[in-house]
Amino acid sequence: MRKSGAELTVFALEQIGVKYTYGIPGTHTTEIYDQLNDSKQIKPILVTHEGGGSFMADASSRTSDGIGCLMIVPAAGTTHAMSGIGEAFLDGIPMLVITGGTRRDSGRHYQLHQIDQAQIVKAVTKAQFLIENHDDIIPTIYEAYNIAISGEPGPVFIEIPIELQMFTADVKEMSKYQSKSSKPTINQNDIDEIIQILENSTKPMLYVGWGAMEAFEYTIKLAELLGAPVATTLQGKSAFPNNHPLYTSVGVGASSKPSGQWALKEHDSMLAVGVRFSEISTGSYGLDNPKNLIHIDINSEVFNKNYQAVKTLEADGKEAIKAIYDRLVARNFKAKRDIKEVEQKLTTENDKYFNTWLTEKKNNIVSPGHFFKALRAKVDQDAMMVTDDGKHTFLSSELFPVNHPRHFISPTDFNCMGYCVPASIAVKLNNPDKQVIAIIGDGAMLMTGLELITAKSYGISPIFFIFNDGELGQISQFQSVPLNRKTCTVLSEINFEGIAIAAGIEYLPLNNDLEIDSVLDKAIALNKQGKAILVDVNIDYSKKTMLTKGVIKVNLGRFPLRQKVRFLTRAVKRHITG
Repeated sequence: MRKSGAELTVFALEQIGVKYTYGIPGTHTTEIYDQLNDSKQIKPILVTHEGGGSFMADASSRTSDGIGCLMIVPAAGTTHAMSGIGEAFLDGIPMLVITGGTRRDSGRHYQLHQIDQAQIVKAVTKAQFLIENHDDIIPTIYEAYNIAISGEPGPVFIEIPIELQMFTADVKEMSKYQSKSSKPTINQNDIDEIIQILENSTKPMLYVGWGAMEAFEYTIKLAELLGAPVATTLQGKSAFPNNHPLYTSVGVGASSKPSGQWALKEHDSMLAVGVRFSEISTGSYGLDNPKNLIHIDINSEVFNKNYQAVKTLEADGKEAIKAIYDRLVARNFKAKRDIKEVEQKLTTENDKYFNTWLTEKKNNIVSPGHFFKALRAKVDQDAMMVTDDGKHTFLSSELFPVNHPRHFISPTDFNCMGYCVPASIAVKLNNPDKQVIAIIGDGAMLMTGLELITAKSYGISPIFFIFNDGELGQISQFQSVPLNRKTCTVLSEINFEGIAIAAGIEYLPLNNDLEIDSVLDKAIALNKQGKAILVDVNIDYSKKTMLTKGVIKVNLGRFPLRQKVRFLTRAVKRHITG
């Protein structure tokens, strides 16, 4: 049969379950987009910038059962999309990146967009493919998909030259996709070694990340069986219900909440699953080596990088936690500590910490504690939250409980500003029956805020909350404490209502604590009518999060004595003299 490369491409994407593509069509992808127009399964989404499209693809993979797919022009489309591709790569999120390619049959050089794309994306993709002929298109897309979802997931790049898309050729077959994804086999001896450590422990602790997300139900069972406090990474915040009495905090170490610090101080073993002990969730590595550390991850490269384990296991998080739980139950395991006492201690500490944010209500600014308390009470219990990168991220992680898996997403290891607006659009697109709450810093809003147009164009309706303090809040706070200066972190005054009007969505100002209830009620009522809303929150960032306090303390503590004296002297002098 004779088929064009564009037809073969769309057929293969349908076979692997793609529902949406994100991008902007151009000279080198018009044929594929024409075929997408005829697809009964795939809807191509036009974005305002390929960077926004890449964040949408990332968020699609995080919050749906399919894979996010970018469909972009070569060269500039690829470089524009690099931030989202990099985010997916460092965060372990599967993604397909499909670009057109310049013609190879013309013999011409210096073509429009002609550049070695594979070299550009090599550092942020698991694999790169340049398709050579029509027969390779379907099997290459299948192989790319398998690579993207296998092991530690990540993005895979495919370049399809324009002449293959345009022209037809005889193809041998159009095979249907058959899954070849495999997971490491768990050896029972490894489980027995882990069981021995846990049985010899009196105060075990769990630390789980995105790699344990699918283990949600078994993590609850295991924590309750062990009587173990549970901490999560930032990315893995929703890997354990935040309203569970054994939940402590996002992070471990000096940057975690007091409940997390207590659990860490008490523990005599730690079972860490689907985590990498990376910078954010350890608060710049602000913890001593966990005791009797058992480290389980799908990627063995993460073992013993920052903290030494007494036992490591390369395994899928869900399968490993289930195997450990089942083995403990079979051995009639009983916790060696009073679980109710542990739960009461953690609940007391978490309530006490939250209450420190509930000062007297103010009539000139919005207090984070009162905002998040009201937001949690008013939105659906299964509302999905998306944050950006900034101070609001850590406020959200500390003050807004999320109790369902994959219901909190945030840029973490690549830590890229501009993520939230496009990502929340994709989350709502893929989860139309869920409330989607977007928490955005004003600086991040300036990066990708015009994707609000995409939300309006397709009738997609998150509630966007801009935490507007007129600064790049997290960095300005890091500057002001030791330097008493704010260099390039103070923003010009922005009329966000004008942006909302330009995009065609609703706008609500939230000026102070006394308006919180009424504005949230109005925003939720409008949202239930299918409208996207931009709420401009006059946020108070004066109180520091645990992350800010922990990171400053930990990093200063590591300075050589002479440099520490220099920094402290400079800080004191500047705060006295200005």
